[in-house]
Amino acid sequence: MQSTEEKKLNEMLVAKREKLQELKDAGKDPFQISKFDVTHHSIEIKDNFEELEEKEVSIAGRIMSKRRHGKIAFLDLQDSQGRIQIFAKKDVLGDNYEDIKGYDIGDIVGVVGNVFRTEAGEITVRAGKTLLMSKSLQILPEKFHGLKDPDLRYRQRYVDLIVNPEVKDIFLKRNKIIKSIREYLDNRGYLEVETPILGTVAGGANARPFITHHNTLDLDMQLRIANELFLKRLIVGGFDKVYEMGKMFRNEGMDTRHNPEFTNIELYEAYADYNTMMEITEEIFENAAMTLYGTTVVNFQGKEIDLKAPWRRVTMIDIIKELSGVDFNQIQTDEEAREIAKAKGVEIEEGWTRGKIIAEFFEEFCEDSLIQPTFVIGHPVEVSPLSKRNVEDPRITDRFEAFINGWEFANAFSELNDPIDQKERFESQLKEKEAGDEEAHPMDTDFINALEVGLPPTGGLGIGVDRMIMLLTDQPSIRDIVFFPTMKPLGKESAGNSDKVTVEKIDFSKVKVEPLFEEFVEFETFQKSDFRVVKVLNCEEVPKSKKLLKFTLNDGSGVERTILSGIKEYYSAEELIGKTLVAITNLPERKMMGIPSQGMLISAVCEYEEEEKLNLLMLDNNIPAGAKLY
Repeated sequence: MQSTEEKKLNEMLVAKREKLQELKDAGKDPFQISKFDVTHHSIEIKDNFEELEEKEVSIAGRIMSKRRHGKIAFLDLQDSQGRIQIFAKKDVLGDNYEDIKGYDIGDIVGVVGNVFRTEAGEITVRAGKTLLMSKSLQILPEKFHGLKDPDLRYRQRYVDLIVNPEVKDIFLKRNKIIKSIREYLDNRGYLEVETPILGTVAGGANARPFITHHNTLDLDMQLRIANELFLKRLIVGGFDKVYEMGKMFRNEGMDTRHNPEFTNIELYEAYADYNTMMEITEEIFENAAMTLYGTTVVNFQGKEIDLKAPWRRVTMIDIIKELSGVDFNQIQTDEEAREIAKAKGVEIEEGWTRGKIIAEFFEEFCEDSLIQPTFVIGHPVEVSPLSKRNVEDPRITDRFEAFINGWEFANAFSELNDPIDQKERFESQLKEKEAGDEEAHPMDTDFINALEVGLPPTGGLGIGVDRMIMLLTDQPSIRDIVFFPTMKPLGKESAGNSDKVTVEKIDFSKVKVEPLFEEFVEFETFQKSDFRVVKVLNCEEVPKSKKLLKFTLNDGSGVERTILSGIKEYYSAEELIGKTLVAITNLPERKMMGIPSQGMLISAVCEYEEEEKLNLLMLDNNIPAGAKLY
């Protein structure tokens, strides 16, 4: 009788397991093979055919196709370099030919034989001996359609790499880019170092960390969000040029440009400033492009981008004036800045200063327009807690961000080395954290102590390596250039989607609702509003916003819809993924935090115990996306 597991397998999977059992019964268990001597690879054989013709080679790889014609068989063998044809003939192989008859697509075999060219002109290995070394018990996607589902490709990258050769090429390019960065810095006399990933203070950036617990020390610890502060300590200690490339971790939203763990590089050079860092940034990008393509011109998603130095340099205030018409050189007070933000429809929070509003204007009006490489300089001190103040205007800092294709690729400072100023800025950040900013920079007293020991004038630079690789390999998503991107496990629901639904008890005598409208609306006017059922494909927090969640929605049209909603304090992003909601879909598109929002989600709002209470309207998941509400 078949086991429960066997019943779940289709006939082809059962057949593969039966073949494996037959092999084991015959004393030919492929999984007992430990080693096979490989002398050549597929492309190597093809490139050196004249030298290798009729010479014996030993190759190994995965069977990708199989064709039998009586007493002969052809196999396509794929190894680490590419594919090559194997010719197997019963007269040559004898009893070994019977083994080949049992081979399946996906099996891993070794072949010893002579190289020749077929009458059709294809370079081939004539098998003299074959050895099955691993029996594939799964079925590879068939060759014509392959593995195209993006979600499945990311979850089963090992299959993706087997059946989509172009994917493997992306990761080979990734390796070349990372090597080119290291070689460039090594040649400039930089020392590669390693600093802690676990620590008690996650500093060096404004971001939310992952928190874990050290059992032996009974101590809460955090995964690093940046390695900046440790690298600066090394400059204090006497290393003049240091860099570290490695993983950083930020407990924030996920989208095409953000993964919770990502590869970053930071470098610091004593007696240099942010102008030196600009030169290094240009040369790192230029060098990587030349290494890959022999040119500085790259194509990204249909846009031609030239990485050749020098890149454009522009102040934040000047680019805001250029793209929004607002001249912050003429706006001197916080109150004036708040008034102009209100007039321009820029979302700000109570108490924001002129400097924070300048940074918000830049995000709202400028970032998306910076397609060709551009250094934006002159950042307000309020958003640059680790950067040296500009001598001529202490309200701004000696800092730049590098933008390409509307994305930030690099961030650099003339590093703040005044311990008194640094402590005051940390204290200011603590006040913002107490006011609810979860990404405000924490206090790091040991780093202050290091600055008091003495940090020389220093230039520092951070580059998002993953994003750089996306650009140079023309890939639209960070998941396409990371071997194993973070994915929600299949069948796993978030805490917010638990089967046990907790019903909150409400004293309805304490509920206050807005009075009903007395003014009637014409039925024809009401009909103009297009209410549709939408499915939440993805939901993520909007960086630097305390209120906004960004929804990617299926509205039944076949085109994904993006809607931003200010409900972050009521729901976590993850718990809303997969939910069925209601949206008005024919409102004019509106930018929020620089992101276009294409409609509005419907919520129920009331006042309960003198606080606003919000419930997002959720429907039965059996209602299809796009269903119209009447």
